[in-house]
Order: sequence, then C-alpha cells, then structure tokens
Amino acid sequence: MNIIHRIVNIKAWKHTTKTAAIIVMAAVAFIIIFSAINASQEEMMNNVSDQMKQTIEAEKDSTRKRVTVTYNSFGFIKYLSVSTSGASATKEAYIAFAGQIYPANEGFTRFTGLMVNYTYRMLGSGENILHGVKLTLLLTTLSMVIGAFLSVFLALGKISKNLIISKLCSAYIFFFRGTPLLIQLFVVYFAVPQIFGFAWTGLFQNPEAVYKGAFLAALIAFSLNSAAYCAEIVRAAIQSIDKGQSEAAKALSMTYGQTMRTVIIPQSIRRMIPPLCNEFVMMIKDVSLVFAISLMDITTISKTIMTSENNYLVFLPALIIYLIVTAIFTYIFGKIEKRLSIYE
Repeated sequence: MNIIHRIVNIKAWKHTTKTAAIIVMAAVAFIIIFSAINASQEEMMNNVSDQMKQTIEAEKDSTRKRVTVTYNSFGFIKYLSVSTSGASATKEAYIAFAGQIYPANEGFTRFTGLMVNYTYRMLGSGENILHGVKLTLLLTTLSMVIGAFLSVFLALGKISKNLIISKLCSAYIFFFRGTPLLIQLFVVYFAVPQIFGFAWTGLFQNPEAVYKGAFLAALIAFSLNSAAYCAEIVRAAIQSIDKGQSEAAKALSMTYGQTMRTVIIPQSIRRMIPPLCNEFVMMIKDVSLVFAISLMDITTISKTIMTSENNYLVFLPALIIYLIVTAIFTYIFGKIEKRLSIYE
C-alpha cells in the first residue's frame, strides 16, 4: 500500500506540474502576441487632442516646462497620460490594448489606466534594485537566510545542558518573540545609532546612502527577529527526533557535536521545511513595515503615490501584488513539501 501511495503521489505531482506549466506557457504566449500587435507610444501620442499637441509644440521653444508625459508599458497593455500645469491645467489619458487605443479619462478605462500606472511604478520599473517588489523579495530572502543560519545556534544553545548558554538563548528568543517587530525596527534604526553615536547613512559614501542605510538597518532588525522565530522551529524539529538516535550515537562514542551534525540535524531538516516556508511567506508581509523608515518597498511606494495624487485606489494594485507574490511562493513551497513527503 505504501508503494501504491507513493506512485499515486508522484503521478499527481507530475500532473499538477504539467498543468501549471501549460498555464504559464499560455500566459507567456498571450503576453507575446498581444505585445506584438499593440499600439506604439507614437501611435498613442497621435491620439492626443490638437490643443494638447499645440501646447507640446509650443513648449519646445520655451524654457519653462508645462507639459508632463507619462508612459507606462507592460507590452500587452500600455498607459499614456499628458498633463499641463498652471491655472488652466488639463490632462488626457489613454490605454492601448490588443492594438486598440482607448481614452482613459473616466469610467472603467480610467480605472484600468490608473491600475497600470500604479502597478508599473510600484514594481520599480525604471529604478534601481532597491525599489518596489524587488526590494521586498531581496529583504525577505536575505533576512530569512541570515535568520535561519543564526537560528541553528540559538536552538542548539537553548537545548544545551550548559545553563548559562541555555538561559541566554532563551532570553534572546523570548525578547524578539515577545516584542513588536515595528518597535524592534525603530530601535535598530533610531535608538542604536543614538546610543553608539553613528548614522546609518554615514556607512555609505554615495548618493543612495540614505536608502542603503535604511536597508541595512531593516535587514538587521528582520534577521534578528527571524532568527528568534526560526530557532523555535529548529528546536522543535530537533527534539522531535527519537532519543534513541542520540543514544545510539553516544554508544558509538560520537561527541555531542558529531551527533547533531551527522545524525540529528540531517533528519530534522525535512521537518523544518514546512514551518520555515510558512515563516518566509509571513516575512514577505512583515517587510511592509519598512514604510516606517521610508524604505521604498511596495507599501512605501504606494503610500507615496497616494500622497502625491490623492488617490486611494493605489492600494488595490499593492494588495494584488502582495497576493501574487505570496501565492507564487506558497505554490512553490507546497510543491517542495509534497515532493519531500513522497519518501516518508
């Protein structure tokens, strides 16, 4: 029965993987085809009203900039807005989809155009790597890697027979699990530099020192917090291994370090993976707290756009981006868990 169960699981896993691959290929084909037939920026500009065209032409001979052109392209769908400043400010917006150009000044097309514009800006298009969703994923991944590494030592320290080490590790875990992550971020970013007399921006000598300093502070805060939560996961996984394994290793004259390194930890890794994957997904959402130190992640960029344009619709694409990102990682981690469970 166990063999039959394994075969069924393998077939189901292959079928699901094949279905997912087909969906992805269909989506890619859709994007490529609709991008190829879609209107260009020049064609979209040709739809601008004659009055706006005259204003654009007049600006070429003027030193004062009055016209702002915004062009956001995802290939299969594009957004163009042309606006003027001053007492008689006007704005025209258009979206291009499937080779057709539609006015986006009101109604559903306006909503669609705004979603394209906001999503484009939140993804960090045209910016460096420390922007938008790229920053969210980078900060999450680095924090989890560092936290998982530190958690092994914290978990081993907590279950150590050395009372001092055990109490210190337990106190660390209790502190970071018992205090809000936002307050921890504030302490690292604001309080620590004040105590030790330095500035995070002073650690970098370039135009992006402010953002890199904030990123480093956030990385430290999230890594320390992640280490505390991952330590409990590692500890539970280690202690779930039958004690007979340790006794057998001891009977073979293996030291405590050898037992942990070659017997206990390798067996407990598979038991750690599901909760560690869950912690990674939770960290993706927790990283949104960096808006409090003005680090330009998805949340901060959406808040900035909302403030500048006074439009709360910007939070809708932010919500969808977070949902898509977490869904992708949840799917990947689910596959990893099923793959490992095949051989149990």
